[in-house]
Amino acid sequence: MTVVIDGSGLTLEKMVRVARDNEKVELHPDALERIKACRAMLEEKIEANEIMYGVNTGIGEFSEVVLNPDQVKDFQKYLIYNHAAGIGDPAPIEYVRGAMLGRINVHAHGNSGIRPVITETLVQMLNKGLTPYVCQKGSVGACGDLSPMSQIALLLMGEGQAYYKDELLDGKKAMDKAGIAIPGLQARDGLGTINGSNVLTAMSALFLYDANNWMKQAEIAACMSIEALMGNLKPYTELLHEVRGFKGAVRTAKAMKKCFAGGDLAEGRLKCKVQDAYSMRSTPQVIGAAHDALAYARSQVEIELNGVGDNPIFFPDRKIQLSGANFQGSPVSLPCDMAGAAVTMISVMSERRMNRLNHPALSVGLPPFLTKGAGMMSGLMLSQYTADMQIVEQRILSAPASIQSIPAAADQEDFVSMGMNTAIKNFQILDNAYGVLGIEFMAAAQALDFRDFTFGRGVTKAKEVIRRHVDFLDIDRPLYPDHTAMKALVKSCEILEEVEKVVGNLEE
Repeated sequence: MTVVIDGSGLTLEKMVRVARDNEKVELHPDALERIKACRAMLEEKIEANEIMYGVNTGIGEFSEVVLNPDQVKDFQKYLIYNHAAGIGDPAPIEYVRGAMLGRINVHAHGNSGIRPVITETLVQMLNKGLTPYVCQKGSVGACGDLSPMSQIALLLMGEGQAYYKDELLDGKKAMDKAGIAIPGLQARDGLGTINGSNVLTAMSALFLYDANNWMKQAEIAACMSIEALMGNLKPYTELLHEVRGFKGAVRTAKAMKKCFAGGDLAEGRLKCKVQDAYSMRSTPQVIGAAHDALAYARSQVEIELNGVGDNPIFFPDRKIQLSGANFQGSPVSLPCDMAGAAVTMISVMSERRMNRLNHPALSVGLPPFLTKGAGMMSGLMLSQYTADMQIVEQRILSAPASIQSIPAAADQEDFVSMGMNTAIKNFQILDNAYGVLGIEFMAAAQALDFRDFTFGRGVTKAKEVIRRHVDFLDIDRPLYPDHTAMKALVKSCEILEEVEKVVGNLEE
């Protein structure tokens, strides 16, 4: 199904469909008319020799330098050359496609002043599967993601490089093979393509989508561990969380109740403690707090996806243009720093439950380190080491990037968001989180195999899925294949999909 772009209604889910699943996009006719009207106003102002930032002036520290008519066109070319200044490895294709989608949605408002052919060319590039080669590193997240967006803009001049049909080609060759005409850059076109935080916002959208799925699996893993530890299930009663009032905690309690349903513990057929450790009974409060953090981050990201992040901004109905800082990435980087820290927080709690499963003094009768042959065998002792190492890396990465500004451009650009650092490190945090949670899942499944009672329907299904990928540890074996398989399993969301078939949507 085609995603129609009109400047509004762009969600995380639509971003995933286009950036990751290669769904086609279509520019709404009304959006095209707005783009045309804005361009007509800009050309009137150029004809009248009105001074406009980035159109007939330099940028940054050179904003006071006024260009003559002969320089205006070439300025856009040199602007892109100068700003295509990234470094190192290429960004994944889904990040670049997401950034292009976000930029098209900015243009759809009709406030950017670019020629319609620029936006239409970006649409063609998405629909024909042509993706510019973009270095992931180089943006400071203010004045937009100038470096990576400039590598996209190079294609509009038939330069740079692009992936087309799984091949990396020179820009012109890629455009020719895809049958896309090269529009070139005229006044405003270059800056109007690059002056927004579109890469970091697209990356943040994809991260939040994935992190939400990971957190639902964290709820499932918690339920498995809690059942294996014969926990008291009263702390997961919705009423307890409704009286406090945090939406995320209520959501998590409901999800956990669904996973526990049908088991002996849920039905009150087994004896349990009056109170369990915090890593067990605080699970709704902790994962719930993370849900609330991600919900706020999502709201900010979706505002940015549907807003006008550009500079200058043109208002055709008022015949004015305003120069400001709507490219500034802080509205996205600040909440997404918090979202990354939330994933780390849940990982820390996951490891604490895994510790209780291993620890003979805390595991309510489970064998030490979940092995039958303690002494000769070490069981899952070293699995905890692997989880711990990943958590330390997560903690290092959870330092906020949004406070790390370094001034640039002769102090004209003296506060920047560093939002690209936030976006990059959040995916690194999540990569570790897949591994940490995979180890809890593996330990919980091992522990449940030592228990002889009926588990909740969701827990039972999750264990069944895990056993398709990792066998019971009867005697010691090298564990790195199991750890790696479990990490991949969590990332695939197979456990989540199978459990939701049995218990229903964990978000409802």
